Amino acid sequence: MSRTRLERVRASVGIAQLALQQIEDDLGADDVDQAELAAILRQLIEDTDPPGGFIAAVAQLLTAAARRAEQIEPDRDGDASCPLHEAAVLITDNAGQRLIWAAQALDPQGESA
Repeated sequence: MSRTRLERVRASVGIAQLALQQIEDDLGADDVDQAELAAILRQLIEDTDPPGGFIAAVAQLLTAAARRAEQIEPDRDGDASCPLHEAAVLITDNAGQRLIWAAQALDPQGESA
């Protein structure tokens, strides 16, 4: 029996939550110094797979949802798609930029690997 789309999404979200919990646990370790914290923050925004890192991947997911909403929302009035497009932009512009600023403040040279 094949799983439904919603079941696949639920499973994927569960996997993503576990991965994020692991990152959160690593951030809480007593031996994380400022250079390592900066490197972790940079990893969230600079990873090459997918291009642009984790933050860009979340924004891309919201953009895909917005494009689908554009096709199916009642009256094509943007009530669903506009907030999704705006959320994608906010994640990229606001959250992404703030991660960059925080990483630079912690490790201005970006020397940590």
